Amino acid sequence: MGLEQKPLSTLHDKASYEVADFDVPTGREEEWRFTPLRRLRGLHNGTAEEGGKVLVEAEAAPEVTVETVGRDDARLGAAYVPADRVSAQAWNSFTEAVVVTVPKETAASAPTVLRLRGEDASAAAYRHTTVIVEPFAEATVVLAHRGLATYADNVEFVVGDGARLSVISLQDWADGSVHVSHQHARLGRDARFVSHNVSLGGDVVRISPSVSYDGPGGDAELYGVYFVDGGQHLEHRLLVDHAVPNCRSRVDYRGALQDQDAHAVWIGDVIIRAEAEGTDTYELNRNLVLTDGTRVDSVPNLEILTGEVAGAGHASASGRLDDEHLFYLQARGITFDEARRMVVRGFLGQLVERIEVPDVREKVREAIEAELDQGAR
Repeated sequence: MGLEQKPLSTLHDKASYEVADFDVPTGREEEWRFTPLRRLRGLHNGTAEEGGKVLVEAEAAPEVTVETVGRDDARLGAAYVPADRVSAQAWNSFTEAVVVTVPKETAASAPTVLRLRGEDASAAAYRHTTVIVEPFAEATVVLAHRGLATYADNVEFVVGDGARLSVISLQDWADGSVHVSHQHARLGRDARFVSHNVSLGGDVVRISPSVSYDGPGGDAELYGVYFVDGGQHLEHRLLVDHAVPNCRSRVDYRGALQDQDAHAVWIGDVIIRAEAEGTDTYELNRNLVLTDGTRVDSVPNLEILTGEVAGAGHASASGRLDDEHLFYLQARGITFDEARRMVVRGFLGQLVERIEVPDVREKVREAIEAELDQGAR
C-alpha cells in the first residue's frame, strides 16, 4: 500500500500494514495501559484462534451501492494505515470486505444500514469495511453490531470534496463479546463528517475513531454515548489530526456507569500540526457515576505545533449524581428512582437527540431505559 503518511507526532508515532512492525502489547504502553489485555482473547498477541464469524446484512438506500469484495480490491486501505497491532492483524486476517459507494453529486434518500451479527465468541473474526462518499454527495450509514463475537475490524470513511457523511455505530453486543475496532475518516476539501458512537453491550469494547483532512474547510463532529454496567470495560480512543489549514473539529462523549467494576475509558487526542493554521477545535468528555465500585479514566490530549489557531481547547469531568438536583426533584413529589432516571436521561439525552435516524434514536433511548431499570433493581 502506498498511502503517504504525514510527519509523526508524540500522539501518533507509528503506522504500518505489517503486524511485525508492532510489538506485542504488555499493558505498560501508553496506548494500552487502560485496556485489560487478558480479556482480549489473544486479539492483541496473535494467539486468538481464527474461524469466528460476524455476518453482514446490508440494507442500502436506492442510490447507494454495497459490494462484497476480496482482499485485492484497490479501494481497500486507500484511506487508512493501521496504527496498532490489533488493527494490523485485522488488516492481514480478513478474507472479504464490504465497500459502500455513494455516487458523485447524489443525495441518498434513506440511511444505508449494515447489520453485523456475531454467532460465536470462541474464535476470532476479522472484517474490513470501506465507505466512499464521492464529491458533493450526501449519505447516512448505520453500523449495527449485535450477537456474540470475538471481533477485530477496520472501517474507513472516504469523504470527497464537498461531500457530507453521517455515521452511527451502535455497539449493542451480547454479554461476553469482545470488539476492537478502528474507524478512520478522511475528509476532502469542504467535506463534513458527523459520527455517533453508541456503546452499550459486550464484555470488552475498544473503539478508536480517527479523522484526517486532505483539504481546507473540512468539518468533523464526533459524538459518543456509553452506559457501562458491572464488569464491563468500554473504551473510546479518539484521534483528530489537523494537518491542513482552516479545518474544524468538535468532540463530545458522555457516559454513565453503574455497579461493581464498571470501567469507562476515554482518550481524546488532537494534533494541530505546524501547517494547520486557522484550526478550530474543542473536545469534551463527561461521565456520570451512578454507584460505588466504578472506575473512569478520562484523558484529553492537545498537541499544538502552530501559534495561529482560531480556537483550541478541551475539558473532562467525572462525578456522581448531584444531590441538590435529586433533592429538588424529590421535594416536588418525585421518587428517588424517577429523579435518578430524569437526571441520566437529560445528561445522555442531549447527544441521543442528535442521532438523525429515528429508529436508531428510539432504540438507544430504550436501551438506556433498560440500563436504568437494571440499576434500579
